Amino acid sequence: MANIELEEAKYLKMYKDMVTITVMDKILYESQRQGRISFYMTNSGEETVQIGTAAALSLNDVVYAQYREAGVLLWRGFELKQFMNQCYGNCEDIGKGKQMPVHYGSKELNFVTISSPLTTQLPQAVGAAYALKLAHSDRCVAVYFGEGAASEGDAHAAFNFAATLDCPVIFICRNNGYAISTPAREQYKGDGIAAKGPAYGINTIRVDGNDIFAVHNATRAAKEWTLANGKPVLIEAMSYRIGHHSTSDDSSAYRSVSEIAEWEKLQPIARFRQCLEKYGLWSEEQEKEFVSSIKKQILSDFAAAEKNVKPNWKEVFTDVYYNMPDHIKKQSEAMAKHVDQYKEHYPVDLYKQQ
Repeated sequence: MANIELEEAKYLKMYKDMVTITVMDKILYESQRQGRISFYMTNSGEETVQIGTAAALSLNDVVYAQYREAGVLLWRGFELKQFMNQCYGNCEDIGKGKQMPVHYGSKELNFVTISSPLTTQLPQAVGAAYALKLAHSDRCVAVYFGEGAASEGDAHAAFNFAATLDCPVIFICRNNGYAISTPAREQYKGDGIAAKGPAYGINTIRVDGNDIFAVHNATRAAKEWTLANGKPVLIEAMSYRIGHHSTSDDSSAYRSVSEIAEWEKLQPIARFRQCLEKYGLWSEEQEKEFVSSIKKQILSDFAAAEKNVKPNWKEVFTDVYYNMPDHIKKQSEAMAKHVDQYKEHYPVDLYKQQ
């Protein structure tokens, strides 16, 4: 670790972002349990994969995420209030309330909006990388997915297209041990996801997903290589999902408490903190001060997001077509007349007025 060439400021931002994700997760997870938002997915145990990779990419690189990459967005500059607004689907939400919570996106930050269907982002990412190649752009695409997603047909099509078309794309697999409730040992008989790369002619590396430096260096090297050679790279980061798959899941039904406890001993945040403290970059006092400060900020943004009204209901008809077709216009007009006629039966005051 002593040979890692990262600036002090970068070290500290990486650590603070990891802690921020943890604090935000706790607040939003509990808010879902209280019925204040409809859904949530935590990042516990996978913070290193997110921050370690994000720190090795540039803002010009395009990111296609699955749904456990909040840290990538945070590193890129997505504001805490933007996370809150998206989870509430209020009038300040970039997606205008049209996505489930945690399905973030930001055109400004080159982070393609997350979609729920599993693995659809992989072939899309390869297509984007091919477009960058044809444009002779000095940019690459990073696409994230879990080991369970690699069992989908879209993953194999993406690997093959990336290899045969020589696309500048980095496949980043978070092997967290479970595809929802299915353990990795039941998902495949081969040697994980890394074994799939060479079969398609893709340069591949497997790293300790709980080691921030291993993840960061692997991603940095992958980016340098893919840009220099115009070919794909596959990274398999071995981690563990400490929390439930989502708020719709109870992981105690398929794994033991003792198993989770063993993995908690390898918590990536704790490992990183020990390293920072060893080199005098962090202390117990700084930890308490930062956690207290970031918690106050998140709670403040959370409260503001909760008070915001929903987007105007007419937004349900927009943003699908560049030019709204006639049949959608007629539906919109008919709905407007209906709501105006029976507005006493609709909570129109909870929606933004046009």
